[in-house]
Amino acid sequence: MKIKKTNAARILDGLKIDYEIKTYEVDESDLSATHVAETAGLDIKTVFKTLVARGDKTGIIMAVIGGGDELDLKKLAKASSNKHVEMIALKELQPLTGYIRGGCSPLGAKKNYPVFIDAKALEQERISISAGMRGMQILIKPEDLIRATNATVF
Repeated sequence: MKIKKTNAARILDGLKIDYEIKTYEVDESDLSATHVAETAGLDIKTVFKTLVARGDKTGIIMAVIGGGDELDLKKLAKASSNKHVEMIALKELQPLTGYIRGGCSPLGAKKNYPVFIDAKALEQERISISAGMRGMQILIKPEDLIRATNATVF
């Protein structure tokens, strides 16, 4: 079966960064990272989700955090030089990023928003992030993702 390349995968190809695509069955009723890990046969410690927030100074930012973790807004605000950060409304996700819930990648969004990656990612040899569509994950070395997104570790 030929796997359709996403913008995220094309960006990595352009940067000559090594990655692997992993597909899995999507359950529309459960888009959680925990479910993705179970369905794709991945360890939850390696599955990272991309959350989109708005800072009072910087505007839109992306946070890549562990699939089982909650986003620490205060920590993200400090790391991103904001006083206050809040999650965007779900209805804003697609107009801002071009992605839908359960398929948001830190790579290939409509604009190059600042990306902040949880330091826990560096504890893993490879992490799994959304490839930019539901049912598809990219397995990548955290250092390579940081380079590809020009991310800040927090």
